[in-house]
Parts: sequence; structure tokens; C-alpha cells
Amino acid sequence: MASILKSCMQFTLKSVNLIMAMVGIAMILYGFWMLRVWHRDMSGSSYEDLDYTAPWFIYTFLATGVTLCLLTCLGHIAADSANRFCLLCYMVIISVLLLIETGITADILLNEDWEKDIPDDPTGRFRDFKQFVETNIDIFKWIFLIIFLGQGLSVLLAMALRAFIPTNQCSNYDSDKEFTQARQPLINNHAQKPAYVIGEPPFANKNETWNTNK
Repeated sequence: MASILKSCMQFTLKSVNLIMAMVGIAMILYGFWMLRVWHRDMSGSSYEDLDYTAPWFIYTFLATGVTLCLLTCLGHIAADSANRFCLLCYMVIISVLLLIETGITADILLNEDWEKDIPDDPTGRFRDFKQFVETNIDIFKWIFLIIFLGQGLSVLLAMALRAFIPTNQCSNYDSDKEFTQARQPLINNHAQKPAYVIGEPPFANKNETWNTNK
């Protein structure tokens, strides 16, 4: 029963972990599209203008997408191997990510001048993305809620799965004792000596009889 429950939690963690994978892939694709459009718009500018107008928003968007994809890989490996250390690392990283997301959300909702806290985006993609989110705010609310709940559920599933794993679990062998016992006959065969029978010499009786007759 415990093994069935453990397998179900592993499958559920992998499934929930795919939410971050889809979000990360979408962000990477959208980031590459913004980067291509920016390069097309800046094709006639000089090198100094390109260096001055660094697209920080596009790079941040791409880095966030790549980070989510890497976290998805880590979560899949941790769920498939059921390793305590991998699950712990996954839980810590997701918890830190949740704290960062909560802080950014609270700053946007409570601070009316939150746009002054970030640098200017010379590409204009941040402004376009902000307008797109405001236009479809209802859809993005559900998207953000699903992402937040998915990450929280991933942490809970990782904690539950880690509780099912014993602390003295070995990866390939059940115990060192069994492995030692399996090698014991080989050691004994090398160390075993042939048995000798201690008795009287075979010619002892003949010598005594010859002496007596003499």
C-alpha cells in the first residue's frame, strides 16, 4: 500500500511540475520573439546606440523562462529518483521562488508608483506587455493563480514524498551486511586450507615387528 501511494505522489508531482514547464517554454518563445523584433527595429542603429539601449526586460523574460524549465527538470529528477537531497533542494528553490513572487505581487498591488522602482525600458516591450496584461486582466488572474497554486502544491507533494523515504535508504544495495555476506564464500575459499589426518606412520608397525623378530 505504501509503495502504491508513493508511486501516485511521484506521478502527481511530475504532472503538477509540468505547469512550470509550459509557462517557461511560453516565456522563452515570447522572449525570442521580442528579441527578434528588437533586433529588427535596431538594425539601422550604431553600436553605441545598441549598447546604450540594452533590452533588460527581454533578457529578464528569457532568464525567467529558462529558470522555470531548469526547475521543471530538477523536479522531474527528484520525483523520479525519490532522492531526499534532490527533493530538499527542489523544495527550497520553489519556496524561495514563491517568496519572490509574493513580494513582487504585493509591491504591484500596494504600491501605486511601482513603475518608478524599475529602470526604463528603451525597447518599449515592457509597456506593450503591461498593456496586454491590463487588457486581458481576467485571464491573467487565473493564469497567475494556477501558477501559484501549482508551485505550492509541488512543495507539499515534495514534502510528503520525502517523508515516505527512509533516511538510511541506499541506492543500489539493501544493506552492507548482505553485500558482505555475498562475498564471504569467496574469501573463505581462498583462506581455506586442506585438511590433514594425524596418525601413525604407515611403516611403523613393520619396523617394530622387524625389531622384535631380530
